[in-house]
Amino acid sequence: MLKHLIFNTIVATLALTTPAWALPLSPGDRVKISIPEGEEFSGIFEVNVEGNLEIPYLKPLPVVGLEPEQVEENLTTALIDGAFFQPSFLRVNLLVVQWSTIEVFVSGSTFLPGRVVINELSPGEKTQPPVPVAGQYPPNRFLTAAVRDAGGVKPTADLKNVQLIRDGQARTVDLSGVLTGEPFADIPLIAGDRIIVPDSGKMQNDLVRPSQITPTGVKVFLSNLTVPATGNAVSGIGRDATSFPYGSRFSHAVTAANCAGGTRGTNAERRAILVTTEQLTGKTKYLQRPINDILVNSTNDANNPFLQANDIVACYDSKVVEFRDILNTILNPLSIIRDLFR
Repeated sequence: MLKHLIFNTIVATLALTTPAWALPLSPGDRVKISIPEGEEFSGIFEVNVEGNLEIPYLKPLPVVGLEPEQVEENLTTALIDGAFFQPSFLRVNLLVVQWSTIEVFVSGSTFLPGRVVINELSPGEKTQPPVPVAGQYPPNRFLTAAVRDAGGVKPTADLKNVQLIRDGQARTVDLSGVLTGEPFADIPLIAGDRIIVPDSGKMQNDLVRPSQITPTGVKVFLSNLTVPATGNAVSGIGRDATSFPYGSRFSHAVTAANCAGGTRGTNAERRAILVTTEQLTGKTKYLQRPINDILVNSTNDANNPFLQANDIVACYDSKVVEFRDILNTILNPLSIIRDLFR
Protein backbone atom coordinates (compact mmCIF):
# COMPACT_ATOMS: atom_id res chain seq x y z
CA MET A 1 0.00 0.00 0.00
CA LEU A 2 2.79 2.41 0.97
CA LYS A 3 4.78 1.57 -2.17
CA HIS A 4 1.70 2.19 -4.31
CA LEU A 5 1.15 5.59 -2.65
CA ILE A 6 4.79 6.59 -3.16
CA PHE A 7 4.65 5.57 -6.83
CA ASN A 8 1.49 7.62 -7.46
CA THR A 9 3.06 10.63 -5.75
CA ILE A 10 6.17 10.41 -7.95
CA VAL A 11 4.07 10.12 -11.12
CA ALA A 12 1.94 13.11 -10.14
CA THR A 13 5.04 15.18 -9.35
CA LEU A 14 6.63 14.37 -12.70
CA ALA A 15 3.42 15.24 -14.50
CA LEU A 16 3.34 18.65 -12.81
CA THR A 17 7.01 19.43 -13.41
CA THR A 18 7.06 18.35 -17.08
CA PRO A 19 6.67 21.47 -19.25
CA ALA A 20 3.44 21.42 -21.23
CA TRP A 21 3.31 22.65 -24.80
CA ALA A 22 0.35 24.99 -25.08
CA LEU A 23 -1.07 26.38 -28.30
CA PRO A 24 1.24 29.10 -29.66
CA LEU A 25 0.14 31.74 -32.16
CA SER A 26 0.94 31.80 -35.88
CA PRO A 27 0.37 34.30 -38.71
CA GLY A 28 -3.32 34.46 -39.58
CA ASP A 29 -4.60 33.65 -36.09
CA ARG A 30 -7.28 36.04 -34.88
CA VAL A 31 -7.54 37.24 -31.29
CA LYS A 32 -10.06 39.36 -29.43
CA ILE A 33 -8.63 41.92 -27.02
CA SER A 34 -10.88 43.39 -24.33
CA ILE A 35 -9.73 46.27 -22.09
CA PRO A 36 -12.19 48.04 -19.76
CA GLU A 37 -12.09 51.80 -20.40
CA GLY A 38 -9.73 51.11 -23.28
CA GLU A 39 -11.97 50.84 -26.33
CA GLU A 40 -9.20 52.27 -28.56
CA PHE A 41 -7.13 49.13 -27.91
CA SER A 42 -10.01 46.63 -27.93
CA GLY A 43 -11.31 44.59 -30.86
CA ILE A 44 -10.49 41.59 -33.05
CA PHE A 45 -6.96 41.57 -34.48
CA GLU A 46 -5.21 39.19 -36.88
CA VAL A 47 -1.55 38.23 -36.58
CA ASN A 48 0.09 39.64 -39.72
CA VAL A 49 2.50 37.85 -42.04
CA GLU A 50 5.46 39.22 -40.08
CA GLY A 51 4.13 37.64 -36.90
CA ASN A 52 2.98 40.85 -35.20
CA LEU A 53 -0.24 42.26 -33.79
CA GLU A 54 -0.86 45.83 -35.00
CA ILE A 55 -2.79 47.60 -32.27
CA PRO A 56 -3.61 51.33 -32.52
CA TYR A 57 -1.10 53.68 -30.85
CA LEU A 58 1.33 50.84 -30.12
CA LYS A 59 4.39 49.53 -31.91
CA PRO A 60 3.93 46.16 -33.69
CA LEU A 61 3.76 43.50 -31.00
CA PRO A 62 5.63 40.23 -31.87
CA VAL A 63 3.43 37.24 -30.98
CA VAL A 64 4.36 34.25 -33.21
CA GLY A 65 5.39 31.26 -31.15
CA LEU A 66 3.97 32.76 -27.96
CA GLU A 67 1.05 31.40 -26.00
CA PRO A 68 -2.00 33.68 -25.57
CA GLU A 69 -1.17 34.19 -21.87
CA GLN A 70 2.31 35.44 -22.79
CA VAL A 71 0.87 37.81 -25.39
CA GLU A 72 -1.55 39.11 -22.80
CA GLU A 73 1.34 39.84 -20.43
CA ASN A 74 3.42 41.53 -23.14
CA LEU A 75 0.48 43.70 -24.19
CA THR A 76 -0.09 44.73 -20.58
CA THR A 77 3.57 45.73 -20.29
CA ALA A 78 3.44 47.72 -23.56
CA LEU A 79 0.36 49.66 -22.43
CA ILE A 80 1.90 50.52 -19.07
CA ASP A 81 5.28 51.44 -20.57
CA GLY A 82 3.48 53.71 -23.05
CA ALA A 83 1.80 55.52 -20.13
CA PHE A 84 -1.67 54.70 -21.44
CA PHE A 85 -2.82 53.14 -18.16
CA GLN A 86 -1.92 53.03 -14.51
CA PRO A 87 -0.83 49.51 -13.51
CA SER A 88 -3.45 49.30 -10.76
CA PHE A 89 -6.34 50.04 -13.15
CA LEU A 90 -5.33 48.07 -16.25
CA ARG A 91 -7.13 44.82 -17.03
CA VAL A 92 -6.34 42.99 -20.29
CA ASN A 93 -8.16 39.95 -21.63
CA LEU A 94 -7.05 38.15 -24.82
CA LEU A 95 -8.96 35.29 -26.44
CA VAL A 96 -8.16 33.37 -29.62
CA VAL A 97 -11.31 33.45 -31.75
CA GLN A 98 -9.97 31.70 -34.86
CA TRP A 99 -6.95 29.47 -35.42
CA SER A 100 -5.60 29.89 -38.94
CA THR A 101 -4.31 27.46 -41.54
CA ILE A 102 -0.54 26.98 -41.24
CA GLU A 103 2.22 25.46 -43.36
CA VAL A 104 4.77 23.04 -41.93
CA PHE A 105 7.41 20.83 -43.54
CA VAL A 106 7.51 17.05 -43.15
CA SER A 107 10.37 14.85 -44.36
CA GLY A 108 11.65 11.35 -43.78
CA SER A 109 9.71 8.10 -43.60
CA THR A 110 6.25 9.26 -44.71
CA PHE A 111 4.37 8.43 -47.89
CA LEU A 112 3.94 12.05 -49.06
CA PRO A 113 6.78 14.16 -47.60
CA GLY A 114 6.97 17.87 -48.36
CA ARG A 115 5.17 21.05 -47.43
CA VAL A 116 1.95 20.28 -45.60
CA VAL A 117 -0.99 22.62 -44.99
CA ILE A 118 -2.84 21.76 -41.78
CA ASN A 119 -5.97 23.07 -40.09
CA GLU A 120 -7.45 24.13 -43.42
CA LEU A 121 -10.54 26.29 -43.06
CA SER A 122 -13.70 25.77 -45.08
CA PRO A 123 -14.85 28.59 -47.41
CA GLY A 124 -17.55 29.46 -44.89
CA GLU A 125 -15.07 29.70 -42.02
CA LYS A 126 -12.84 31.99 -44.08
CA THR A 127 -15.62 34.48 -44.84
CA GLN A 128 -17.81 34.44 -41.74
CA PRO A 129 -16.92 36.79 -38.85
CA PRO A 130 -15.03 34.98 -36.06
CA VAL A 131 -17.11 34.11 -33.03
CA PRO A 132 -15.44 35.13 -29.75
CA VAL A 133 -15.79 31.83 -27.89
CA ALA A 134 -13.37 31.12 -25.06
CA GLY A 135 -11.46 27.84 -25.09
CA GLN A 136 -11.35 27.17 -28.84
CA TYR A 137 -9.39 24.00 -29.60
CA PRO A 138 -7.84 23.30 -33.04
CA PRO A 139 -7.20 19.51 -33.19
CA ASN A 140 -5.64 19.82 -36.65
CA ARG A 141 -2.82 22.12 -35.51
CA PHE A 142 -0.90 19.31 -33.81
CA LEU A 143 2.08 17.12 -34.74
CA THR A 144 0.02 14.01 -35.46
CA ALA A 145 -2.17 15.96 -37.90
CA ALA A 146 0.90 17.07 -39.88
CA VAL A 147 2.25 13.51 -40.06
CA ARG A 148 -1.15 12.21 -41.16
CA ASP A 149 -1.50 14.86 -43.87
CA ALA A 150 1.98 13.93 -45.14
CA GLY A 151 0.49 10.59 -46.19
CA GLY A 152 1.10 8.85 -42.88
CA VAL A 153 4.20 7.03 -41.70
CA LYS A 154 5.75 4.14 -43.59
CA PRO A 155 6.10 0.68 -42.00
CA THR A 156 9.81 1.38 -41.50
CA ALA A 157 9.36 4.64 -39.55
CA ASP A 158 11.09 5.14 -36.20
CA LEU A 159 8.25 6.61 -34.17
CA LYS A 160 10.24 6.92 -30.95
CA ASN A 161 12.67 9.46 -32.40
CA VAL A 162 10.57 11.91 -34.43
CA GLN A 163 12.31 15.29 -34.65
CA LEU A 164 10.51 18.63 -34.32
CA ILE A 165 12.68 21.59 -35.34
CA ARG A 166 11.53 25.11 -34.41
CA ASP A 167 13.70 28.23 -34.63
CA GLY A 168 16.77 26.07 -35.16
CA GLN A 169 16.19 24.03 -32.01
CA ALA A 170 15.35 20.32 -32.24
CA ARG A 171 13.25 18.25 -29.89
CA THR A 172 12.78 14.47 -29.99
CA VAL A 173 9.18 13.30 -29.74
CA ASP A 174 7.97 9.74 -29.12
CA LEU A 175 4.81 9.07 -31.16
CA SER A 176 4.71 5.31 -30.56
CA GLY A 177 1.85 5.82 -28.13
CA VAL A 178 -0.47 6.51 -31.07
CA LEU A 179 -0.34 2.78 -31.88
CA THR A 180 0.30 1.28 -28.45
CA GLY A 181 -2.26 3.27 -26.49
CA GLU A 182 0.34 4.71 -24.12
CA PRO A 183 0.06 8.45 -23.28
CA PHE A 184 2.29 10.71 -25.38
CA ALA A 185 2.87 14.42 -25.99
CA ASP A 186 1.08 15.58 -29.15
CA ILE A 187 2.77 18.93 -29.68
CA PRO A 188 0.93 21.97 -31.10
CA LEU A 189 2.64 23.41 -34.17
CA ILE A 190 3.30 26.89 -35.50
CA ALA A 191 3.90 28.00 -39.08
CA GLY A 192 7.33 27.01 -40.36
CA ASP A 193 7.88 24.05 -38.05
CA ARG A 194 9.89 21.19 -39.53
CA ILE A 195 9.17 17.54 -38.75
CA ILE A 196 11.57 14.70 -39.54
CA VAL A 197 10.38 11.09 -39.26
CA PRO A 198 13.52 8.91 -39.22
CA ASP A 199 13.66 5.51 -40.90
CA SER A 200 14.43 2.47 -38.74
CA GLY A 201 15.59 0.39 -41.70
CA LYS A 202 13.36 -2.53 -40.79
CA MET A 203 9.79 -3.58 -41.56
CA GLN A 204 7.35 -3.20 -38.65
CA ASN A 205 4.06 -4.99 -39.30
CA ASP A 206 2.41 -3.33 -36.32
CA LEU A 207 2.58 -0.01 -38.22
CA VAL A 208 0.55 -1.41 -41.13
CA ARG A 209 -2.94 -0.68 -39.88
CA PRO A 210 -5.25 2.34 -39.86
CA SER A 211 -4.42 4.85 -37.15
CA GLN A 212 -4.09 8.56 -36.45
CA ILE A 213 -0.70 8.69 -38.21
CA THR A 214 -1.02 5.96 -40.87
CA PRO A 215 -3.14 5.81 -44.03
CA THR A 216 -6.73 4.74 -43.54
CA GLY A 217 -6.85 2.76 -46.78
CA VAL A 218 -5.28 2.01 -50.15
CA LYS A 219 -6.63 2.09 -53.69
CA VAL A 220 -5.77 -0.96 -55.82
CA PHE A 221 -6.42 -1.73 -59.49
CA LEU A 222 -8.11 -5.11 -60.02
CA SER A 223 -8.69 -7.06 -63.23
CA ASN A 224 -10.53 -10.37 -63.54
CA LEU A 225 -11.33 -11.54 -67.05
CA THR A 226 -11.36 -15.22 -66.21
CA VAL A 227 -14.09 -17.44 -67.68
CA PRO A 228 -17.03 -16.86 -67.70
CA ALA A 229 -16.50 -13.13 -67.19
CA THR A 230 -16.47 -10.87 -70.24
CA GLY A 231 -15.48 -7.75 -68.30
CA ASN A 232 -14.58 -6.48 -64.85
CA ALA A 233 -18.13 -5.28 -64.22
CA VAL A 234 -19.38 -8.85 -64.63
CA SER A 235 -16.78 -9.95 -62.09
CA GLY A 236 -18.30 -7.59 -59.54
CA ILE A 237 -15.32 -5.24 -59.50
CA GLY A 238 -16.61 -1.79 -58.62
CA ARG A 239 -15.42 1.22 -56.65
CA ASP A 240 -15.88 -0.46 -53.28
CA ALA A 241 -14.06 -3.62 -54.35
CA THR A 242 -10.88 -1.69 -55.20
CA SER A 243 -10.61 0.21 -51.90
CA PHE A 244 -9.05 -1.68 -49.01
CA PRO A 245 -8.31 -0.83 -45.37
CA TYR A 246 -4.63 -0.16 -44.78
CA GLY A 247 -3.08 -3.46 -43.73
CA SER A 248 -4.96 -5.62 -46.24
CA ARG A 249 -2.96 -8.28 -48.07
CA PHE A 250 -2.67 -9.89 -51.50
CA SER A 251 -5.19 -12.57 -50.47
CA HIS A 252 -7.83 -9.91 -49.71
CA ALA A 253 -7.48 -8.40 -53.19
CA VAL A 254 -7.74 -11.82 -54.86
CA THR A 255 -10.97 -12.52 -53.01
CA ALA A 256 -12.40 -9.04 -53.68
CA ALA A 257 -11.75 -9.51 -57.41
CA ASN A 258 -13.86 -12.70 -57.33
CA CYS A 259 -10.88 -14.75 -58.48
CA ALA A 260 -11.44 -17.37 -55.79
CA GLY A 261 -14.12 -20.03 -55.49
CA GLY A 262 -16.22 -21.77 -58.11
CA THR A 263 -15.67 -25.24 -59.53
CA ARG A 264 -12.59 -26.76 -57.94
CA GLY A 265 -11.72 -28.88 -60.97
CA THR A 266 -11.32 -25.87 -63.26
CA ASN A 267 -10.79 -22.94 -60.90
CA ALA A 268 -8.46 -24.27 -58.19
CA GLU A 269 -5.38 -23.69 -60.34
CA ARG A 270 -6.21 -20.13 -61.34
CA ARG A 271 -3.28 -17.74 -60.98
CA ALA A 272 -3.03 -14.19 -59.69
CA ILE A 273 -0.30 -11.63 -60.16
CA LEU A 274 0.50 -8.66 -57.91
CA VAL A 275 2.38 -5.78 -59.55
CA THR A 276 3.91 -3.05 -57.38
CA THR A 277 5.47 0.13 -58.79
CA GLU A 278 8.16 2.01 -56.89
CA GLN A 279 6.99 5.60 -56.54
CA LEU A 280 10.37 7.29 -57.02
CA THR A 281 11.90 5.17 -59.80
CA GLY A 282 8.86 3.80 -61.64
CA LYS A 283 10.39 0.31 -61.48
CA THR A 284 7.89 -2.54 -61.19
CA LYS A 285 8.19 -5.83 -59.37
CA TYR A 286 5.69 -8.66 -59.39
CA LEU A 287 4.60 -11.76 -57.51
CA GLN A 288 2.68 -14.54 -59.27
CA ARG A 289 1.10 -17.44 -57.39
CA PRO A 290 -1.73 -19.97 -57.77
CA ILE A 291 -4.84 -18.59 -56.10
CA ASN A 292 -5.37 -21.70 -54.01
CA ASP A 293 -1.85 -21.33 -52.59
CA ILE A 294 -2.47 -17.66 -51.81
CA LEU A 295 -5.54 -18.54 -49.77
CA VAL A 296 -4.33 -21.75 -48.12
CA ASN A 297 -0.53 -21.72 -47.98
CA SER A 298 0.38 -18.09 -47.25
CA THR A 299 2.76 -17.87 -44.32
CA ASN A 300 4.60 -14.53 -44.38
CA ASP A 301 5.05 -11.11 -45.95
CA ALA A 302 7.00 -12.56 -48.86
CA ASN A 303 4.25 -14.79 -50.27
CA ASN A 304 1.26 -12.73 -49.07
CA PRO A 305 2.48 -9.11 -48.95
CA PHE A 306 0.62 -6.06 -47.74
CA LEU A 307 -1.18 -4.08 -50.44
CA GLN A 308 0.28 -0.70 -51.32
CA ALA A 309 -1.41 2.26 -52.98
CA ASN A 310 -1.86 1.79 -56.75
CA ASP A 311 -0.90 -1.89 -56.74
CA ILE A 312 -2.24 -3.97 -59.64
CA VAL A 313 -3.85 -7.38 -59.13
CA ALA A 314 -4.85 -9.48 -62.17
CA CYS A 315 -6.32 -12.98 -62.33
CA TYR A 316 -5.68 -15.58 -65.03
CA ASP A 317 -7.53 -18.77 -65.94
CA SER A 318 -6.15 -22.15 -64.97
CA LYS A 319 -4.38 -24.36 -67.50
CA VAL A 320 -7.41 -26.67 -67.47
CA VAL A 321 -9.64 -23.87 -68.78
CA GLU A 322 -7.02 -22.78 -71.31
CA PHE A 323 -6.70 -26.36 -72.62
CA ARG A 324 -10.49 -26.70 -72.78
CA ASP A 325 -10.81 -23.49 -74.81
CA ILE A 326 -8.10 -24.63 -77.25
CA LEU A 327 -9.79 -28.01 -77.63
CA ASN A 328 -13.17 -26.39 -78.27
CA THR A 329 -11.64 -24.19 -80.95
CA ILE A 330 -10.11 -27.20 -82.70
CA LEU A 331 -13.27 -29.30 -82.49
CA ASN A 332 -15.56 -26.44 -83.53
CA PRO A 333 -13.92 -24.72 -86.53
CA LEU A 334 -17.29 -23.40 -87.63
CA SER A 335 -17.24 -20.92 -84.77
CA ILE A 336 -14.00 -19.43 -86.15
CA ILE A 337 -15.47 -19.12 -89.64
CA ARG A 338 -18.64 -17.56 -88.24
CA ASP A 339 -16.59 -14.98 -86.30
CA LEU A 340 -14.71 -14.01 -89.48
CA PHE A 341 -17.92 -12.98 -91.25
CA ARG A 342 -19.41 -11.01 -88.40
